Amino acid sequence: MPYRGRFAPSPTGPLHFGSLVAAVGSWLRARAQGGAWVIRMEDIDPPREVPGAAADILATLAAFGMESDEPVLYQSRREGAYRSAFERLRGEVFPCWCSRADLDAHGGLHRGTCVAPAAPDRNPAWRLRAPDVTVAFDDVALGAQRQNLREEVGDFVVLRADGWFAYQLAVVVDDAYQGITEVVRGADLLDSTPRQIHLQRLLGLPTPAYLHLPLVVDTEGRKLSKQDRARPVDRGDPVPALRAALAFLGCEIHGVAARVDSLLAAAAPRLDPRHLNLGARAAPQRGSR
Repeated sequence: MPYRGRFAPSPTGPLHFGSLVAAVGSWLRARAQGGAWVIRMEDIDPPREVPGAAADILATLAAFGMESDEPVLYQSRREGAYRSAFERLRGEVFPCWCSRADLDAHGGLHRGTCVAPAAPDRNPAWRLRAPDVTVAFDDVALGAQRQNLREEVGDFVVLRADGWFAYQLAVVVDDAYQGITEVVRGADLLDSTPRQIHLQRLLGLPTPAYLHLPLVVDTEGRKLSKQDRARPVDRGDPVPALRAALAFLGCEIHGVAARVDSLLAAAAPRLDPRHLNLGARAAPQRGSR
């Protein structure tokens, strides 16, 4: 199949350096394979979303030379597709009123039996039963991975109590819908991959290849996040941050024009997944070039 990759940001704030690395890594991988690169806006978490953030992210990506090869897909417009997939999981899902606090005494995992009683005055979440099965896959950068769903994940939410479908289900449905052949994303999502493979199998959907990039952290070793007010990248002067992202990915470029198009074109054939397994690394400090 022709290569198809994607970048799927959440509109919870402006694009920061960690998200830029994921965007650049997925873009380079698609271009190196002569394939398509599409953008999916994961806007199905209204309490966390920031008005105008989706448009801001798209404008920033464009300033860095990366635009979707196809119309941007907005998950907020895909409720019907998620509902259809959810209905196909009947028999595998169950209503649950357990909160995170309820599950703390059980290692934070839900395994088969609810610890909180039903509450008729509020909606339940719907969880997928996690079988005692070990899901194995080979990550393009990190190699062999294994996870026992019941022991390491537990029953996980696919429909939230607030009525929004959970990330794990939506991402599986949309990767299949968009024909994604390889998922390139940050290593913070490595733990989610076995759940997604299990859902793909239950729904009869194809499983793409997976390539997880090194995680960008701050000077204290914490993952960069919009919630922690990670500094946005400067789309008015994109070259310094782009150079830093390329260097982070092992694609430091010299001897070409200091323009985003020239830098991206020179870097596309240089991304080597075999040399990416370097663990979490700190983001460059302001002024780094």
